[in-house]
Amino acid sequence: MTAGATVWLTGLPSAGKTTIARALAARLEADGRRVEVLDGDEIREFLSAGLGFSREDRHTNVQRIGFVAELLASHGVLVLVPVIAPYADSREAVRGRHKAQGTGFVEVHVATPVDVCSVRDVKGLYARQAAGELTGLTGVDDPYEVPETPDLRIETHGSTVEESAAAVHALLAERGLTI
Repeated sequence: MTAGATVWLTGLPSAGKTTIARALAARLEADGRRVEVLDGDEIREFLSAGLGFSREDRHTNVQRIGFVAELLASHGVLVLVPVIAPYADSREAVRGRHKAQGTGFVEVHVATPVDVCSVRDVKGLYARQAAGELTGLTGVDDPYEVPETPDLRIETHGSTVEESAAAVHALLAERGLTI
């Protein structure tokens, strides 16, 4: 069985995490790799319904996603996880669980400046926050703890989706996780 692993893509809202994950998934699937994308928005709807956006609820959400990712990865799936995961200790707990289980884990920081994210504003969150309709927006009026030593940092404002996905693919190939 091919080794599985979790690829954790963290960054601000509208940074490009899901877009990169979906492009990478298509490339890996075309190569015959078993891939699953655990999109943060879908997880919130189906697995973490009822959780709010307090620090504790965000931590619980990240731990749930991490548990499912590790479970899938331990069965040979390459799991792509595009989630904000704003707190370093939450991300580190997920990494620790993977390490304790002997499951691969790669952290990718999708490092897009907040001003670029607010222009993209895929879900209208930045506009709602600016209009006073939303509080607790990560990176604006709620913290985002930038990963200090991610396995890969991608600056999406200087590269295409294809280039970003290729950078993650190259890292996975280097670690023997693409085939």
